[in-house]
Amino acid sequence: MIIVKLGGSVITEKSKEGTFRKKVMDNLAEKIKKANRQIIIIHGAGSFGHIQAKKYRLNEGFKSEDQLYGFSVTHEMVQRLNTMVLKSLQSYSIPAVSIPPNIVVKFKNHELTSIDYKIFEEYLDKKLIPVTFGDVVLDKKFGFSVCSGDILTIALTNHFKPDKVIFVIDEDGLYTSNPKLYKNAQLIESTTIKNLKNLKTSKDKHDDVTGGMSGKIKTIKKISELGIDTILLNGNKPERLYKVLVGEGVKSTIVYGEKK
Repeated sequence: MIIVKLGGSVITEKSKEGTFRKKVMDNLAEKIKKANRQIIIIHGAGSFGHIQAKKYRLNEGFKSEDQLYGFSVTHEMVQRLNTMVLKSLQSYSIPAVSIPPNIVVKFKNHELTSIDYKIFEEYLDKKLIPVTFGDVVLDKKFGFSVCSGDILTIALTNHFKPDKVIFVIDEDGLYTSNPKLYKNAQLIESTTIKNLKNLKTSKDKHDDVTGGMSGKIKTIKKISELGIDTILLNGNKPERLYKVLVGEGVKSTIVYGEKK
């Protein structure tokens, strides 16, 4: 089994609120169908969630009444994106089913405390494709929290121990520095998490409440410590996703798993 994280920067236009990149998602769905592998899909919120979450400071927890409306609006928008992702997958006869985090996830102190894995297991047993996503959820201490797709990726990887985890992003992989800002940035084709300690993760103007690339590296570190390989590839080149799903090499970054 493989876990696929579709980045919000790939399936949405992060600079334009509520803009779905349907053609990109359709191309990825086509390759997922062609690969015919058992997978769990997690997708980011992109411009369907991060703009609202930042506007209403939802990552800080409940502090004022206006945030309740912000919570509702943010949740509706990520649900809307999830529906479009499902429709794209279903257009290629992929039996995708939605698992909303606000129903199966519990948070306390801005940290995930539990997740209902059984529903994922039951869907997988029936050869269905679970699709979950970054969302806003209730928090026992702070009222509510932002549950990112990366948090879900770590939890599901820890439970299911997939063959590999694929991050579908808007670049060819990890670079020695931010390729959007530095022309001399070089692609890191393969590495271990230990070698990424000094990586420059300069923020760009579309970094979000989940921490941008620096947050991604923290996520990869936790996956690596489970002894599982992580591959980062360019979602704008959908054939690369297909090849990695079927075990072929492509232009990408592989971070090898290293158990403690």
